[in-house]
Amino acid sequence: MRRILFLLAFYLCLTGLAQAASPAGGYRIEVEIQHYTGDTLKLGYYFGKAQYLKDTSLVNQGKFIFEGEESLEPGVYLLVIPPDNKFIHVLVSADQQKFSVTVDLDDIVKSAHFKGSAENDIYYDYLRKLEARRPRAEELKKLMVEDSLKKETYQAELADIDAEVAKIQADVIKKYPSSFTAMLIQANQEIDVPEYADLEESERKQKQYEYYRAHYFDHFDFNDPRAMRSGLIQQKIDFYLQKLTYQVPDSQSVAIDYLLKKMDNNPEAFQYYLVHFLNEAARSKRMGMDAVYVFLADNYYAKGQATWMEKEQLDKILGQADILRPILIGKTAPDLTFYKENGDTVSIHGLKAEYTVLFFWDPECGHCKKSIPYVIDFYNAFKPKGVELLAICTKTGSDISSCWSSIKERGMDIWVNASDQYLRNRYKAIYDVKTTPQIFILDKDKKILVKKIAGEDLTPVMEEIMKVKSDASTPLSNRGK
Repeated sequence: MRRILFLLAFYLCLTGLAQAASPAGGYRIEVEIQHYTGDTLKLGYYFGKAQYLKDTSLVNQGKFIFEGEESLEPGVYLLVIPPDNKFIHVLVSADQQKFSVTVDLDDIVKSAHFKGSAENDIYYDYLRKLEARRPRAEELKKLMVEDSLKKETYQAELADIDAEVAKIQADVIKKYPSSFTAMLIQANQEIDVPEYADLEESERKQKQYEYYRAHYFDHFDFNDPRAMRSGLIQQKIDFYLQKLTYQVPDSQSVAIDYLLKKMDNNPEAFQYYLVHFLNEAARSKRMGMDAVYVFLADNYYAKGQATWMEKEQLDKILGQADILRPILIGKTAPDLTFYKENGDTVSIHGLKAEYTVLFFWDPECGHCKKSIPYVIDFYNAFKPKGVELLAICTKTGSDISSCWSSIKERGMDIWVNASDQYLRNRYKAIYDVKTTPQIFILDKDKKILVKKIAGEDLTPVMEEIMKVKSDASTPLSNRGK
C-alpha cells in the first residue's frame, strides 16, 4: 500500500529541471490543447527549489509552438496553463527535442498523444496504467476506515494492486532501462530493509534505521544529468538530511560531505549543492549550524573546489569562516577586556563562576527591551546556583551615556555591566555581534555551551544544561531513584 500511495503522489506532484550542456540542434515543441480557450501557454522548469520560466507561446491557428536554436537541457518540463497555472508534464531527452503533443485539458493523462517523442510515449503509458488503478486504491482506503470488519480483505486487495504496480515498474525498467521513466521509477523505489528478527526490538529498530540510511540512495544516481532536472534530487536530499540524519552540526557536516562526494562526476549538481548547503548553514536558525558553514569553507572553498567563484566572493566566505571558527560551540570563548562605568576593567575569563552568561545588548534595541525582563528573572533564579552574567552594552562614542542610564532605569544593575566605548577589543567582530541581543552561555572553563538564544529561552536552556551535568555525575545505579 505504501508504494501505491507514494506513486500516486508522485504522479500528481512530479517536478524537475535546470541548466546543463546538451547537443546542438535546437528544440521545437508543438502543443495543441483541447478545452482550453486561452491564448497563452508557458514552458516552465524547476531548478532546486525555485521555479523558472523558459519560454512563452501565443496561440497560432489553435497551436502553441515553443522553439529555440539552442537545445533544451534534458528534463521534465511543465506546460503551464494560465491563470491558475495548471500544468502538463512533458519529458525532454537529449535526442528527442522536436515533437508535438495533443492533449485534452479535461483528462490529461488519458488523452495525451505525442509524435516524435518515444520518451513521452513510455511515460504516459506508465501514468495511464497507474491512473487505471488509482480509483479502486482510493476506494479501498476509505472502505478500510468505514468497515473495520473487512479491513483485512481490503488490505489484501490493496496488496494485489501493489503487486500489479510493482510488475508494471519492473516491466518498464526491463524494456526501457535507459529511459527517463525507468530512472524516475528506480529513484522512487523503496529500500527492502532486513527484518533482523533475531534481535530485541530496540536493537532491531536501530539496525533497520542504519541499513535504510546506508542504502537510501541505492536506486538514485547523483551523476545522472537528468537527476538535477527530475525534481527528485531535492526531495531525497531534504529527507536524508532532515529525517535520516541527527540534527547536530557534526552529523550534518558528515552527511553533507557524503552527498557532495556522490556528485563528483556531476559538476552542475556539485556547484548547485555546495552553494545551497553553505547558504542553508548561514541562514539556519538551529543553534550550532555555523559549524557546518566553517566545515564547508575549510574543506571545499578553501581547497579550491569552488572553481566558479570570484576571488572577492571567496574571500568573504573564508573571512566569515575565520570569524565563526573561534566561537563555535565547544570552543573556549575568546577572552576580552571591557570597561565598567567607573573605568574599572573586567575580563570574560576573569569572572569566576560555574557558568558565565554573556549578554550583548543595546538600549534602543526593541528585542533587547523585550528580553531584559526575562534575563532579570533568570539571573535572580540562577545566581544562587553559580551563574554570573556580564552584560555588554554595544553603544559607542558619545552615545555610551545611554548605557548607564538605561541600566538603572531597567533594573539591570544586579549583575556586572560593561562596555567598550571605542571598540578597542573588536568584540563585535570577534563575537560576530551583528545584531542584538546576543547571548552566550559558558561553562566554568569558559567553553561555549550555548549561543545566540533568546532571553526568554535562558531559563529552560540553563535548566537543561544543569540537568545534563547532574545526570552525567550521577552513578548509573542511582539514576531514577
